[in-house]
Amino acid sequence: MRADRLVSLVLLLRRHGRLSASALARELEVSTRTVLRDIEALSAAGVPVYAERGRHGGFALLPGFRTELTGLTPDEALALLIAGSRRGAQAFGLGSALASAMLKVVDALPDSYRDTAAGAAERLLIDPESDLLSRRLVYEEAPDAVVAGVLRAVLAGRKLRIHYAAADQGPEWRTVDPIGLVTVRDRGYLLATRSGADRTYRLSRIAAVEELAEPAERPDRVDLDRAWQERSTRFRAGGDQVTVLVLLDAARREELAGTALAVVSEETESDGRLRLEVAFQDSRHAVWALWRLGAGAEALAPQWLRTALRDRAAALATRYGSVTAPPTRPRPPA
Repeated sequence: MRADRLVSLVLLLRRHGRLSASALARELEVSTRTVLRDIEALSAAGVPVYAERGRHGGFALLPGFRTELTGLTPDEALALLIAGSRRGAQAFGLGSALASAMLKVVDALPDSYRDTAAGAAERLLIDPESDLLSRRLVYEEAPDAVVAGVLRAVLAGRKLRIHYAAADQGPEWRTVDPIGLVTVRDRGYLLATRSGADRTYRLSRIAAVEELAEPAERPDRVDLDRAWQERSTRFRAGGDQVTVLVLLDAARREELAGTALAVVSEETESDGRLRLEVAFQDSRHAVWALWRLGAGAEALAPQWLRTALRDRAAALATRYGSVTAPPTRPRPPA
């Protein structure tokens, strides 16, 4: 671990030219004291690191110094393979490995390309922390030790004990055969089998893990995309799901599809509106999804959904039926 950190430290100095101890500590996710010890270790090993004092000082490498890298670590290579989604790397506990790997990739570029690549990267932002309305995006997080333990078992092909809490249930230990990991909209899932039956577990609901020595019972090769689609189809077909018929403004189609489980059928009416048959998780889900579309959608069936939406609209109309607002309470004296 320290050897990787020392390499990352050198690459950071090569990329930025000069960095303070506190800036290096933030990048490497260690203390400034650790950075100072690492600087001493590099100097003792013959790496020409020198300190510049003053307000804009910091640590730098002698001009012309270049490292000889032995190659990417397995975690770094894995992080690059899923680097199409930075949050995917974060979800699988590979965020620091991805950062380290990208430093090595940038350092390996010819000098003439390096500045161009850095400039281009500054102009691309993927998955910011909030949307245009400043609504902070909420991501499910699992403990780092849990994610690391699950990942090890998946890659090593060993059975796994997980302390898992299903929805509305207390946690209990289960022994599973891990197949793979999937991240969807920043939510991580473990695909596994238990006693031969397919099971899907949310990483955020796993409190603890224990990798067993026994090999997992699973095929040598797996098509995760196909496995996920098959499990999604089975999930949509079970439980208390409801199917509703909706007349929808065409401009709101993606908004509705984004909240529904599935669009079962779709036709275009003569006036340009869409007639959709849509599946929802349950009745509460259907009422919520149609209500948020306002006048842009009309539930045609079933009747209970039309009644629920009508009653909700009537209650709101009653609340705001008065032209004038009710008097407000006076504020207490400061």
